[in-house]
Amino acid sequence: MKREDAWSLLNQYNQSPFHIYHAQVMEGVMRYFALREGFSEAAEFWGIVGLLHDLDFERFPEEHCIRQQIIMAEHGVDPAIIRSAASHGWMLTVDIKPEHRMERILYATDELTGLIGAVALMRPSKSVHDMEVRSIAKKFKTPAFAAGCSREVIRRGAELLEWTLDELFANTLEAMKSVDIVR
Repeated sequence: MKREDAWSLLNQYNQSPFHIYHAQVMEGVMRYFALREGFSEAAEFWGIVGLLHDLDFERFPEEHCIRQQIIMAEHGVDPAIIRSAASHGWMLTVDIKPEHRMERILYATDELTGLIGAVALMRPSKSVHDMEVRSIAKKFKTPAFAAGCSREVIRRGAELLEWTLDELFANTLEAMKSVDIVR
């Protein structure tokens, strides 16, 4: 699948600026990690998975990661993209365990990018560029802050990657700093 086709599909099912922005952030984060983890030849694939991972969330939140598999299949999307995108709903809505390194990174970073984004909005700069890991760690420990970002999923993601929480925070923050998306 080409990026242009993924972008078109995303926009067919998502109109909310927030969802489009989050998809672009995850695309950039996944491309960053593809390069960092030694999968540069698969960076486009990783990016497309990041771009499409929440394809169904805006229209079908109660069927998240379930409906997107149907939608993608109907549009002829590569089964590997379908599986990888759906795996971030493991233990929430689907039984597709993240196996590949890319799937584990998607699982670990999806919720965390939301938390980091919320921390950024609280800063005078409204940016991740001047953020430190300790700011993320502090807000992570406050359940009422960005309550929709599952701390349990973030913890499980760190375990899947065999990273400490601070390593996950630092690595994801660096990935987000590499993404240049205007909100």
